[in-house]
Amino acid sequence: MATDWMHALSVHYEAACRDYPDRPLMLLCDIDGTIIDMRFMILAVLQAYDQVHGTRFFRRLTVDDIHVHENQVGELLAELRVPLERRPAILAWYMEKRWTPLALQEMHRPFQGVLDVLRWFQIQPNTSVGLVTGRPERLREETLRSLNELGRPHRVHFRSELLYMNPGEWEENVPAVKAAGLRHFQEQGYHVFAFIDNEPENLQAVAQADPDHEILLLHADTIFASKRTRVPPGTMRGREYRLAELIRGEKALPQHVQLVWHGVNDEANLRQFLASDVRWAELDVRTAPLHREPFLRHDSLAETPPTPDEEWLTLRQALTRLKEHKRAVKLDIKGNNALLEEVLEIVAEMGFQDKDLWFNANIERIKEAGFRRIAAVHPGAINQCPIDFLAPLILTVPEKAHEILAMFTEWGVNRFSIAWRESDLWEILDRMDAWGYEVNIYNVLDLESFLQAVLLLPRSVTSDFNFPQWHYYGRGSGQRGRHYEYIMRRKQSR
Repeated sequence: MATDWMHALSVHYEAACRDYPDRPLMLLCDIDGTIIDMRFMILAVLQAYDQVHGTRFFRRLTVDDIHVHENQVGELLAELRVPLERRPAILAWYMEKRWTPLALQEMHRPFQGVLDVLRWFQIQPNTSVGLVTGRPERLREETLRSLNELGRPHRVHFRSELLYMNPGEWEENVPAVKAAGLRHFQEQGYHVFAFIDNEPENLQAVAQADPDHEILLLHADTIFASKRTRVPPGTMRGREYRLAELIRGEKALPQHVQLVWHGVNDEANLRQFLASDVRWAELDVRTAPLHREPFLRHDSLAETPPTPDEEWLTLRQALTRLKEHKRAVKLDIKGNNALLEEVLEIVAEMGFQDKDLWFNANIERIKEAGFRRIAAVHPGAINQCPIDFLAPLILTVPEKAHEILAMFTEWGVNRFSIAWRESDLWEILDRMDAWGYEVNIYNVLDLESFLQAVLLLPRSVTSDFNFPQWHYYGRGSGQRGRHYEYIMRRKQSR
């Protein structure tokens, strides 16, 4: 089976780290057609032509209809059967507008996942991401502004000193520019371990500049102009930038980001958690009916009535198992202060240390008194509340939001939790970081989203760990009575 190109990049990077421990490493990357999906620019400029000139040539055109390079739009016009006599004017308009500051800022979109991949390399020790482009030097400021605006939601930042541009004009000796960019960064002391470009002729130029074949060549198999040029032998090809292929286990993740297995509420999920390397287990704790001791269940019995065969795991049973395996516990209090007192009593009996304890509750459930109580009894534990309700205020009236968060910290809250799908999450994280607050991201469902969340570098990430790719088979919390199910398939003998 062919190796995924992101997997090959991961393996090659590990080898570079091992072979060049004292050299700064660099991933070298093209921009247009590699980071930027130029189809969006083509679409936007052509549709702008319609709007300005009152025509309807491109009203039904979509991104998926565009299969030509940005320098071959004439072929697209022919394919769309634009009248022959109108094509020169349209092409002239396109050529004039496509690299304007407005086009760079408003019409460029990255390929899905590429900025997450670059983010991963940017946060690695002793590693940089360099850019080499056929764009002319005079577009440096606009290029950096555009790229950094696109990179902000992913916390990706590009620096001018790591950008090598064409000293000539458009499309002038681009393969030579790529080779020159490689030499430039090598002269700066970098060991360039990999090069990504969508044009085969650029990959050929870099291959010729690398006689020792130390650089892994990666062909972004998107849309490219040099179709008659073959990629060099050994080049890896791909078009999907997937973190799950690049990052092959939680040990490769930033170690200061705490990982939490969500909803360890039943025996099967507890077994899966204990078989993993994840340290923190989140338990949803509820008051049991008929004065029995607290038990584990995401939904209340009123929300989701129990099934006939449902078996409940008590808080005491779960804590006993976690203590035996020297794991840490996050207790999500699904009740009021009466339940909190029961939980605190059981935790005290079990002898958990504060460093292994994490409490989470909604503000409206345990109120100020509950958070102060947790802080008094377990001053070294994590004391957390969700703040999704504050997200609009953080984004629009940050001063007022800061006042409210400061009040919560006076109650003893020392970490705030926010959902993964919150809009403008990166901006919220930036504000929270600036204010000095620790943040947990929760409700992260799949592996790709989990990796994206971790790379934003919050203090912690809570997930179901439904990651078969990593051999983690989290069942989920049981919300609305649902669990993830897995099918085991036997290999057939031949």
